[in-house]
Amino acid sequence: MSAPDSDLLSLNTATVRAQWKLPEIIAGCVRHNIRGIAPWRDQVAATGLNETAQRLGDAGLTVTGLCRGGMFPAIDREGRRSALDDNRRAVDEALALRARCLVLVVGGLPKDRSGSVVSKDLRGAREMVRDGIGELLQHAQSAGMPLAIEPLHPMYAADRACVNTLAQANALCDELAPNGKDGLGIAVDVYHVWWDPDLEAGIERAGAAERLFAYHICDWLVPTTDLLNDRGMMGDGVIDLPMIRRWMEAAGYRGMHEVEIFSAANWWKRDPDSVLATCKTRHEVCT
Repeated sequence: MSAPDSDLLSLNTATVRAQWKLPEIIAGCVRHNIRGIAPWRDQVAATGLNETAQRLGDAGLTVTGLCRGGMFPAIDREGRRSALDDNRRAVDEALALRARCLVLVVGGLPKDRSGSVVSKDLRGAREMVRDGIGELLQHAQSAGMPLAIEPLHPMYAADRACVNTLAQANALCDELAPNGKDGLGIAVDVYHVWWDPDLEAGIERAGAAERLFAYHICDWLVPTTDLLNDRGMMGDGVIDLPMIRRWMEAAGYRGMHEVEIFSAANWWKRDPDSVLATCKTRHEVCT
């Protein structure tokens, strides 16, 4: 039997990060009886890892994921080694927070130290991603921390993630960890994958291999005024959320539904208690 919707809601802390610091977000989740949370590493660092772990434990919250690891491509060996070291720290932080997975936003084309893209070699970037995940997986497996590759919309291929479809993510898992129990899987974020004509097949393939580690929800607005910071609240856009949820559940996903909304012009300007209340309502009626 499936859990009631009220038990499945998780809040990605990006959704109210402009209004609240992490301790306030944790308290808000408790106040609104939201049972899951997914913090970002910068918020954890600002609060302190040990204090964050204590607060999450005291609140009884399920940590559906830690955001984020990844960003593997770099222009030189030193940069790639630095990225790997940071990812190992991210694994250790996720373990301390008892997160269900570390979400990987894998990175795009290599950049210089000023943040400017300095390569057009997309194939090479993908090879660096494959090699980086392969190296990180050894540490993650020894720690018992699952890694969840999050495919991002193709508009981010250059600067954020050169893994853009579930097919690509599944192929990486096939190569690096053929058994889903090997600790490498996928985070399905509807904002990034809703457009994919092969989405259902990709979800089925991931589910069959026990790779569905996380499920992120929001909506795609028309028009979208900012490709990063204009996500919609569930029900305000064009994504068929009930259909994707059916696909996820048919493929065996039984985890929580993580609301992740970047919204500089709208939801980040609203009263955060109102935002959380709206998340709960929309989760019940729109997903």
